[in-house]
Amino acid sequence: MYLVKDDPWDLATKWHDKRKYAVTMASLPREHYRRCYEPGASIGLLTRMLAERCDEVLAVDSVEEAVAAARESLADLPNVRYERANLPAGLPEGTFDLIVIGDLLYYLSAEDLELVLDGLYERLEPGGDIVSVHFSNRADGGNYDGFNVHAALAGRPGLERLVHHDDEWFLLDAFRRR
Repeated sequence: MYLVKDDPWDLATKWHDKRKYAVTMASLPREHYRRCYEPGASIGLLTRMLAERCDEVLAVDSVEEAVAAARESLADLPNVRYERANLPAGLPEGTFDLIVIGDLLYYLSAEDLELVLDGLYERLEPGGDIVSVHFSNRADGGNYDGFNVHAALAGRPGLERLVHHDDEWFLLDAFRRR
């Protein structure tokens, strides 16, 4: 799909996507982070915003064409590393004080969802924040909707919810690891 169009979901132009990114950035509990992990980063629109508030951003996507487009558009940002990875096998080494995951979790199988959530928790530093933002209703596939994946994340022991946003388009939750 990226071969036909660089931005197959029109993320850069649709109002609800631009608004979702703005709400995500406004919902980050801290002004500045040291190390951010962003799985499912697509073409890097949110990645560019995160780079302004993080010393280092590791952004990944499973689609090579998305990775290539993001690397090109983010080449001016020395604090961003963009890689291809499939989750859960491609979860990175190390820990992060911020993890931002959006519009990805509902595509995973039940087993992979549990593995990814466990893996993200393991990589989140104590006192670190994890932000999850997903569309409420999935009309174009996926195994779950935003409500299901956010409930699975909220059910993890050791996470304290700091921010909750729920509107007609999307859900956003920000949690801090105790």
